[in-house]
Amino acid sequence: MMDLIFLSDIVPTRSFSYLYILLDSFFIFFFIAVLFLKKRYMTMSFALFGGVLYFIVDFFGFYLLAGSREVVIDQVLQGPGMTALVLLWMSLSYGITNFAYIWILLRKDKEMYPLVFLLLVWWFMAPILLASSPAAITTRRTTGEYHWIMAALLLVGYIGLVVHALFSKQKSYSILRLFLIGVSVQFFWEAALLVGGIRPFTETALLTLVVDSLLETNLGMPYIWLISFYLYQWRNEDLSKYQGERVPLWQRKA
Repeated sequence: MMDLIFLSDIVPTRSFSYLYILLDSFFIFFFIAVLFLKKRYMTMSFALFGGVLYFIVDFFGFYLLAGSREVVIDQVLQGPGMTALVLLWMSLSYGITNFAYIWILLRKDKEMYPLVFLLLVWWFMAPILLASSPAAITTRRTTGEYHWIMAALLLVGYIGLVVHALFSKQKSYSILRLFLIGVSVQFFWEAALLVGGIRPFTETALLTLVVDSLLETNLGMPYIWLISFYLYQWRNEDLSKYQGERVPLWQRKA
């Protein structure tokens, strides 16, 4: 009889090579350059903010405070210094791309299809392309200590959106669309990790995919919506001062 799998059993694990880190870093620089050249300064700034935020949460929260994060290089458990460097790359990589994905879809950028497609292609193709590279680095993270906190933040945020939609006189953003963006961003790169072999396909792999997609990035969507709601009242995408009617970003042209 199959044993029951509980949420506390979820231990997201990744194994990757030095070459993967190198090429992924090049891609991040390339993607930021694309945003800069296309004058998507607001999107670029928010993406960089996402990378910094991910690092603060991952290193100071998960590693130092919760003690739930481990980094192993060449089968040796690493201390704070090397752990910080690995988590900095991971945080910038997924923080920048995740937050850019969210911001591009949230504001319905006129070039959202090629920009999002570029991210999806990289997420899925990079692990497959480098599948033969020997994995020297492994990261692990237990989740039982804080998933309940994430669930509480998600619940409070979305309840707030529902209350706003019910009682605000202003036309509200589609909560369903917001939810789908929040779920899809983590679902796609979590699925890419599984397909590319970076995340091992264990008995908890599918549960990890579902729970992380529902919770980990999605919990921030109501708060990201609130930030974007006010930012675009005062600034355009190119960071110039907004002179027009004070309308939400999804009602403005890209």
